[in-house]
Amino acid sequence: MKSFVFKVLFVLTIPFLLFSQNREIPIDTVIITNHSTTIKGQTINYIAETGTQPVWNEDGKPIATLFYTYYKRKSIKNRSSRPIIFSFNGGPGSGSVWMHMAYTGPRILKIDNEGYPVQPYGFKNNPYSILDVADIVFINPVNTAYSRIIIDKNGKKEDRKTFFGINEDITYLSEWLNTFTSRKKRWESPKYLIGESYGGTRVMGLSLALQNKQWMYLNGVILVSPADYKVIRVGGPVSSALNLPYYTATAWFHKKLPKELQNEDLTKILPLSEDFTINKLIPAIAKGGFITSKEKNDVAKKMSFFSGLSEKSIIQNNLDVPNNFFWKELLRNEGKNIGRLDSRYLGIDKKEVGIRPDYSAELTSWLHSFTPAINHYIRKELNFKTDIKYNMFGPVHPWNNDNDNTRDNLRQAMAQNPYLKVLFQSGYYDGATTYFNAKYTMWQIDPSGKMKDRFYFKGYRSGHMMYLRAEDLIKSNEDIREFILNTSYPEKSAKY
Repeated sequence: MKSFVFKVLFVLTIPFLLFSQNREIPIDTVIITNHSTTIKGQTINYIAETGTQPVWNEDGKPIATLFYTYYKRKSIKNRSSRPIIFSFNGGPGSGSVWMHMAYTGPRILKIDNEGYPVQPYGFKNNPYSILDVADIVFINPVNTAYSRIIIDKNGKKEDRKTFFGINEDITYLSEWLNTFTSRKKRWESPKYLIGESYGGTRVMGLSLALQNKQWMYLNGVILVSPADYKVIRVGGPVSSALNLPYYTATAWFHKKLPKELQNEDLTKILPLSEDFTINKLIPAIAKGGFITSKEKNDVAKKMSFFSGLSEKSIIQNNLDVPNNFFWKELLRNEGKNIGRLDSRYLGIDKKEVGIRPDYSAELTSWLHSFTPAINHYIRKELNFKTDIKYNMFGPVHPWNNDNDNTRDNLRQAMAQNPYLKVLFQSGYYDGATTYFNAKYTMWQIDPSGKMKDRFYFKGYRSGHMMYLRAEDLIKSNEDIREFILNTSYPEKSAKY
């Protein structure tokens, strides 16, 4: 009898053991849940669809699957007139968790009013979500969140080079968006892209790829703290000088500016720093070693005035002050460093000497609060369960940066589509993709100036993820809401 029981148990256990050895994400699945929230004092009932949708190759075989969450407001009589917004974060290699759980979605993580972690971890209602005016899709590119390259029946994977590059990323994501739009019957809807950080590069490129390869035309593109690698990676006088207004903002926040600036409101002094940057600093750095001593000293004095750094340290850097030095130097005498992505955050290094902080104070803080919240939220609220690890940052490198034409791609998309407008959102204390860099990008997209009335810029008193600050969460969502309402139903035909 004992032998029989053992055999039964052994047989029953085999399938479980076999199953448990395979940790795989389903290729094509969706879980639907129903929810309710309050936005701007109004009860909003909505459906959350979360799951995976394949990426196919040219032969129609699935080569990857992307994890997504799609929020739809209920009781919409005419879904065709309902705006839909496709949301991407950056990295490259970052999941959609950031804007999903802290910005536009119906739930946001529990943090304090300035964005710092609090315990117990978790999430709460977002009373400022844009779900009242638009449906939202949060998309995770390959190797972010639960999105993965698929192993076929022969144990082979698609070459990584298919996915991990500026143009590769744009190509497969545009195809994926076409499929999603068809499956969800949203071709008639006004459509928007929103991208944060590298997501800005991504959606600038997608704007043209969707038009020229998928024949999908957009009403708007929203660039949140966008990364423009035409400036950031290039270096030189322009790239360097554009940092100064950010230095001004950050020094003002930490009360390191001279009284005549410190006693003024931030928005009053930034135009002064911007003007000096464009008209004096760029030409000065461009002269290199052939600048006169007098001009060099005069410029250094003014840079010190606008940055809180000493004239000596500025001259020692030949007027070309790197960001990492600024993060280390500004509060060096206080034994602190400041954050890269949000310079309101403070860190402590092992040594006060050096030219860069030991770690990113702000990013460690964000991972502290976001990671438990998203893992808990997906399982509890969305009822999506898997043993696959949620990649906050996934393995996507080496990343192919060749042929980055995304800035001009956006210009071309706008020229072809008179409906298409662009909103920039930047935090003044963002030291990675600075607000003035974003302004410069906006100026350079259309050098002719013929479309400048279709660009909008909004600045906020916070950092890279400006929505973490409670006051800016309200303001930035309202700016998107206004942008959508003003662009969803154009009063005239799409023509010049």
